[in-house]
Amino acid sequence: MAKQKQQPKPKTTSINADIAGAGIVSEMPITDTLRENYMPYAMSVIVSRALPEIDGFKPSHRKLLYTMYKMGLLKGARTKSANIVGQTMRLNPHGDAAIYETMVRLSRGNQTLLYPFVDSKGNFGKAYSRDMSYAASRYTEAKLDPICAYVFGDIDKDTVDFVDNYDSTTKEPTLLPVAFPSILTNSNLGIAVGMACSICSFHLQDITAAAIHLMDDENYDIFSDLQAPDFPGGGIYLFDEEEMRRVINTGRGSLKIRAKWRFDTKDKCIEITEIPPTTTVEAIMDRIVELVRQKKITELKDMRDETDRDGLKLTLDVKQGVDADALMAKLFKLTPLQDNFACNFNVLIVGSPRVLGAKDLLCEWLYFRRDSVKRRTYFDLNRLKEKIHLLKGLQKILLDIDKAVQIVRQTEEEQEVVPNLMIGFGIDQTQAEYVAEIKLRHLNREYILKRTEELTDLIDQAAQLEDVLQHPKKIDKIIAKELREIAKKFDQPRRTQILYDVPEEYKEEAPQVEHGEVHLFFTKEGYFKKITPQSWRMGNTHKLKPGDEVAQYVVGDLADDMLIFTSACQVYKAKVSAFANCKASDMGYFLPTELQMEEGERPLYMAVTGDYTGFMLFVFQNGKAAKVPMSAYYTKTNRKKLLRAFSDINPTAGMFYFAQEQEVALRTAADKLLIFNTALLQPKTTKSTQGVAVMRLGKRDMLVQVCLPTQLELADTHRYRCRSLPAAGAKLTKADTAEQLTLQ
Repeated sequence: MAKQKQQPKPKTTSINADIAGAGIVSEMPITDTLRENYMPYAMSVIVSRALPEIDGFKPSHRKLLYTMYKMGLLKGARTKSANIVGQTMRLNPHGDAAIYETMVRLSRGNQTLLYPFVDSKGNFGKAYSRDMSYAASRYTEAKLDPICAYVFGDIDKDTVDFVDNYDSTTKEPTLLPVAFPSILTNSNLGIAVGMACSICSFHLQDITAAAIHLMDDENYDIFSDLQAPDFPGGGIYLFDEEEMRRVINTGRGSLKIRAKWRFDTKDKCIEITEIPPTTTVEAIMDRIVELVRQKKITELKDMRDETDRDGLKLTLDVKQGVDADALMAKLFKLTPLQDNFACNFNVLIVGSPRVLGAKDLLCEWLYFRRDSVKRRTYFDLNRLKEKIHLLKGLQKILLDIDKAVQIVRQTEEEQEVVPNLMIGFGIDQTQAEYVAEIKLRHLNREYILKRTEELTDLIDQAAQLEDVLQHPKKIDKIIAKELREIAKKFDQPRRTQILYDVPEEYKEEAPQVEHGEVHLFFTKEGYFKKITPQSWRMGNTHKLKPGDEVAQYVVGDLADDMLIFTSACQVYKAKVSAFANCKASDMGYFLPTELQMEEGERPLYMAVTGDYTGFMLFVFQNGKAAKVPMSAYYTKTNRKKLLRAFSDINPTAGMFYFAQEQEVALRTAADKLLIFNTALLQPKTTKSTQGVAVMRLGKRDMLVQVCLPTQLELADTHRYRCRSLPAAGAKLTKADTAEQLTLQ
């Protein structure tokens, strides 16, 4: 047998020499990677971060508020926010910035919540302002708002479950035993992985009334109570019964909120004092400035943000004779002064995300609250039973106090006191230990009689609690009583006004463009001129920049659209009517400036169309061509720029707009010429297509000229025509030399 040749050992570096399997690449299905790596992350974001639970809080909210509760901030003076943030990191180790930002949104000063949970002092920013940032945590102070008494009232009575914190050094609640439906009284927004949450806030009186009615009748129509949301920033809700019922029944819908304003007749200005919750005053101002620049808003003279300590105030100075109502209707249509709040009531119910309507969400909260009250009742009942049990043992001592003293005095060892009392009076160990711990000063008849007199009352209380546990309707009465108490104590005027008589929306009238023939000129340097026929007849000598020349001349209509294709493979769209008339003796409009092109971007070609029929032909230096329908550049909205208007993979040799099929001539650097009909090309729906091969090129050859055959002086055009593509073309004859190829 031949001796097998020993295989050389694989070389290993010092880095992976001691690591088993180092350097080995193994295949793994992407489904396994998603299941093992991505899914745990996604579930963590959904369950432990982004979505609220039935108590109305996300984990970050709950950890912060519970820390403040344990710090004793429900009563007493405020403390520095930095102190609260530091203490919260025992439960929430995600960094002080995230914790403080959470506190800001829960605070009264920020005005994010309709019923805030944090009583703040200092600059906590404003929800309606993008630029009004909050102060650092070392400068602000906070404590729990009084409404939190009904958030933590029963937390020490086993109403909710507790779990270990992240390092198992303390306990934290999984839910908070809120005594009112905070899930619907405060807005809640969150973005998870593959899902999101957007809950609008409702007035506390409306929510409590709806909850009480649902306890009496599960089929009750809560629309009679919940006809509109109520946002902390106020505004005006445009009443829509169909959409509101959709939110109540499905948890999804779009609610229209518009700003509140008034017209100052003395100063001739519009003062906006409340805006929708989905926008900021800076976003509104940016949009108005853009509309003024586009000349869609011409009624304004000035705009000022006069927001101060008294609240939001955006002032619009209007021109003389302007109808304020008509202007505001226009602004509601064109700016975020009227916006939609998209509802998506996505809530974690027993750890699973569910989209519930407002009615179902209230029912789920009632199940949760009933369980909390029941657990609280069990806790109180067990405490009463323990006390009753001790007092019954004390009652037996009343029969002979001297005997108890004698037993204690005659017992030689301390550990025998409890067993001797158990034997002497027939009581159990718990009762005996309670009796043994009574102070000497309490061994009098008066003290023992007072304690035993409590026994009757405690037995009655225990019987009442047992009766509550046996009759669910009595639990509902307790919940209803607490809800009425909370609603009365924290009642406040509705902030969002309801507008039942919704006016018709402003309809922007399409500009009436007159039709008329115009002469359009486009130069190689990117200048554009629009000249009327009368002006062109009076003078047709162009004034051009030195070295510039007219590249295109088109007879168009005032109602046409003009598409400018650029070196950045983009196309800019503009109305011919948007440009004022010029004279031939004018320099014209410099398109990179007029169309606000990017730095270094050059205009290459001008296409003029009125109905977007025909097609664009793009010919590339590598011999390929793309035929794109002009309809691909049509947009319903007035978009000014389209990206990826044509392919940027290869440089273009030329581009043309054809209303109908035409012949095109291609010339290469090697003096080959090809004439083909565009009907041989199939149109491509994708604007950025690379096209198909049209002309077969030699190794270092490329296209250098694209034009119409009529622009060339050829002795025999049939020599260069082809019947199919791609084609090689033909070598130019001596009669058609390159020197004779000129543009007419």
